[in-house]
Amino acid sequence: MSPSKPDSTCDALDQFLATPLDAWFAGRPPEQAEPINLDLFRRCATQVPAYRDFLTRHGVQPEAIRTAQDFHRLPLMGKQDYMHAYPLPQRCLGGSLAGSDRIAVSSGSTGSPTFWPRSAAFEADVAVRFEQVFADSFQAGRRSTLAIVCFALGNWVGGLFTTSCCWHLARKGYPLLVATPGNNKAEIFRVVRELAPQFEQLVLLGYPPFIKDVVDAGTVEGIRWSDYQPKLVFAGEVFSEEWRNLVYARIGAKQPCFDSASLYGTADGGVLGNETPFSIAIRRWLANNPQAARDLFGESRLPTLVQFDPCSRYFETAEGTLVVSGENSVPLLRYHIADKGGVIQFPEMWTFLRAQGVNTCADLELPTDYTPRSLPFVFVFGRADFTVSFYGANIYPENVTVGLEQGEIPGWTSGKFVLEVKEDAEGDKLLHVAVELLPAVQADPTLAATIAESVKIQLLRLNSEFANYTPPERQMPEVTLHNFSDPEYFPAGVKHRYTRKS
Repeated sequence: MSPSKPDSTCDALDQFLATPLDAWFAGRPPEQAEPINLDLFRRCATQVPAYRDFLTRHGVQPEAIRTAQDFHRLPLMGKQDYMHAYPLPQRCLGGSLAGSDRIAVSSGSTGSPTFWPRSAAFEADVAVRFEQVFADSFQAGRRSTLAIVCFALGNWVGGLFTTSCCWHLARKGYPLLVATPGNNKAEIFRVVRELAPQFEQLVLLGYPPFIKDVVDAGTVEGIRWSDYQPKLVFAGEVFSEEWRNLVYARIGAKQPCFDSASLYGTADGGVLGNETPFSIAIRRWLANNPQAARDLFGESRLPTLVQFDPCSRYFETAEGTLVVSGENSVPLLRYHIADKGGVIQFPEMWTFLRAQGVNTCADLELPTDYTPRSLPFVFVFGRADFTVSFYGANIYPENVTVGLEQGEIPGWTSGKFVLEVKEDAEGDKLLHVAVELLPAVQADPTLAATIAESVKIQLLRLNSEFANYTPPERQMPEVTLHNFSDPEYFPAGVKHRYTRKS
């Protein structure tokens, strides 16, 4: 056993446990990010065999990389040309798995599953993202908190990573109890009934659709969520602010910017950023001002918007997609994660907001005494291009989602749909939306017409291409209603895709 492994792990955990959150950020100002990256590069160039060979193949002399500008010219890592091109041990610091103590597996959504070794030494740094959420949003330092991990437990990164980071918070002194029923609803409800009354607040952590299922099913079983001052932590999917409002209404949440937070994470890099009250307030304002959102993000759909610590995970962009660097058991140096998005610096965000007439946090409906942390922003649309083209307009699933979240529609549908462009008997194109009904709901022509009208209204409001490119007589989508788990569009046990190409 290498003596350096327990020493480095203990040092990292001890530093995390001993450092208050404000002091942590004070000791790591954003301007230190580029020197930290250069130091990581130098260590990887000498200590990671795969990276040494990778540099040689690209004609890079490590000693020539001296400045931040040099760093930004380094070749991009990718899954195919780096992660899948070298054996796993060669991609690790020291060329061995000896420095790791746990493993995570990616979902395989972009190909075959990939193994990602991890170490608690690097996990402590990522645990700060959870501390931001629990301390800055949920005030968990002053309130006894029951945290229920609703992510699936096993090799997948979400469940055990979340559990471990929450345990670190409890060790740090937060009055926090962590329960781990995973994605077993019966066990989740049992924990809520037995333990939630003993705490001042309840936090559910899981994928957005599953958390909504838990909330709805729990209500049917007689759980009064509002009795437990619930808070929500999400990861894994982009959702609309209408959806957030819908879930808030069902749990009785009263503080829109403080009662939930979404994490932006990957199996390869851990948690890369997190929603803050400030980022949520901005996103909610943008949801009500779609032209401003288009000006800021360049598209009609609303991405996930989080803040990140550049000293922990450093973001760049390459051709409209995100590139990240950060220390890990498999270090990432300009790693192309293939998520479409961009980076906005903190002063740049304020410049944009002031140009829109937003001059203070109070203008975003935040408390007058709220002071945001001066961290940059990253926005994320998602990994693949799931758009469909209709009369030259790019139609995004996120636009349709908002239409399904209006009025009484969420009480009829599961939220799943398939968006596609079809051709009728006359050879004309039509926009088709197949919608999944809840188990107890029967298909009805009136319901289909209501959904079609709602989707059309939101497409016209949110998507300027649709409003300007699509002839008025073609703007009404065709909506078909399908039973829950319909085998053609919504087969059970299969990862759902929201678009279908003709």
